[in-house]
Amino acid sequence: MRLELDEYADLDSPLHRWHPQCKLIGLSTLIGAIAFVEDIRLLPIVISLTAVLYWISGLPMSYWVSRVHYPGYFLLGIVGLLPFISGDTVLWQWGIITIRQEGCLAVLLISCRFLAIITLSLLLFGTAPFLTMVKAMRSLGLPSVLTDMLLLSYRYLYDIADNLGQMQQSMRLRGFHSGYAVQTASQRRSLPFVPNLSTLKILASLTGTLLVRSYEQSERVYKAMRLRGYGCQPRQTASWSQTMDRASLIALFATITGAASLILVQAILR
Repeated sequence: MRLELDEYADLDSPLHRWHPQCKLIGLSTLIGAIAFVEDIRLLPIVISLTAVLYWISGLPMSYWVSRVHYPGYFLLGIVGLLPFISGDTVLWQWGIITIRQEGCLAVLLISCRFLAIITLSLLLFGTAPFLTMVKAMRSLGLPSVLTDMLLLSYRYLYDIADNLGQMQQSMRLRGFHSGYAVQTASQRRSLPFVPNLSTLKILASLTGTLLVRSYEQSERVYKAMRLRGYGCQPRQTASWSQTMDRASLIALFATITGAASLILVQAILR
């Protein structure tokens, strides 16, 4: 599992050279404007704008595909049933299966907004070192507790992934292979693509053990930080030494203007 967000932070593109504070404000404003889009006629503009920004960043397409992969499953689980249960206008029907127009449009709207927001978030954290963006957040006034939580969460995702890999290897050495446990004769008669009860129990135990281990590790890390003086002294607002160049300010102005225009058009079309 690849978790690095800033794997291509050392590339040289206009988005990589964009001042971190300006980039944080500009792309966050654009993400907020896209979240308010409710008219499906604005989706071509949203998708085109996002695609152009991603093309300018110079990030490879494989980077986008590998990061959207898992959130896509989450989205599919949420909106997958909408075409069958939402709306009154029937587009197609076969027996009890009915596809409705309103549900299809809702899936299209949610999916496009989701992909645009995920892509802009990848541009935000993928075109600069993660620690630089955390410093930019803190310099803009985000509480240090939140930035510390963000940094530690990102840091220990790698440990959770390592623990998961070790536990999966141990399970394979004990006979759990390719997602299936050793099956009894009655279990072999179960329906295809439907996991049997013993497999679900093993996966549930794996998830529970991983959560308990992660919780215990977080307790150990917090105690270690407290022993080293974390939280005993008032935190100071981080200062930012890098000056903003003219190109960064122009890009910030253009991005905020685009976000405001998107909200204005949305209000007019409503």
